[in-house]
Amino acid sequence: MFLVVGANGQLGNELRLLLQDKAEYVDKEELDITDKQVVLSFVKPEKYQAVINCAAYTAVDNAEDEEDLAYKINVEGPKNLALTGVPLVHISTDYVFDGRSCVPYKEDDVPNPKSAYGRTKLAGEQAVLEVADTAVIIRTAWLYSEFGNNFVKTMRRLGAEKDSLNVVFDQVGTPTYAKDLAQAIVNILPQIKTGTKEVYHFSNEGVCSWYDFAVDIMKKSNLKCNILPIESSQYPTKATRPFYSVLNKAKIRAKCGVENRHWQQALQECIKNMERM
Repeated sequence: MFLVVGANGQLGNELRLLLQDKAEYVDKEELDITDKQVVLSFVKPEKYQAVINCAAYTAVDNAEDEEDLAYKINVEGPKNLALTGVPLVHISTDYVFDGRSCVPYKEDDVPNPKSAYGRTKLAGEQAVLEVADTAVIIRTAWLYSEFGNNFVKTMRRLGAEKDSLNVVFDQVGTPTYAKDLAQAIVNILPQIKTGTKEVYHFSNEGVCSWYDFAVDIMKKSNLKCNILPIESSQYPTKATRPFYSVLNKAKIRAKCGVENRHWQQALQECIKNMERM
């Protein structure tokens, strides 16, 4: 039996569809991961083969004002799960990098987060690697799905309401369909070796800007909204975003046999699923 923590989010819901009765699913109402004693009494090695931690504080701009809360959820939470001795799969982010590269980031590139969110996610990784017996950390980026709140759903909603939208063109990365990340996790679970700790990168393949992503969302959704490219300086945010956050996925392909389909192919499937809902 596996334990999925943060089960009501985008990734958690996709894992429900894949793992079904092979896992137990909890969210913050059932398990407060920031409470060490609660976690240690709930998560027992004899009960679970592995814990998949999808829980996180992900409100990037709000984290600038609530870094203490983000720290509790993004650092203390995964550390508590790691202390249980159960193998842990922990999800992290491209925001651990500063976005100043011009080649895809590898797992051993030096992190340099530029936001409170990025700092807490990096500290969470470090805590897991320090205290866990067995752990897999998977960094991902630009996550979306039919579930929860995300860029694809926001663009489709606004695209149906407005004639035009401004979207930044100078932030580049790779969208990731949460269904594909969930499948990668399921493929990795049987391969986790006791006593090992690994960091992997996973996203879909290809490269685009948020502008390119928005244009393709409109096209695949048959929406006539005109997407206008703007610079990040024209759309100021409280938190600094990485200008370049493409992840190199060679390691996860080579070591785990995980495939990465192109982001446009994945987006097409997600939008079809949204239109059926």
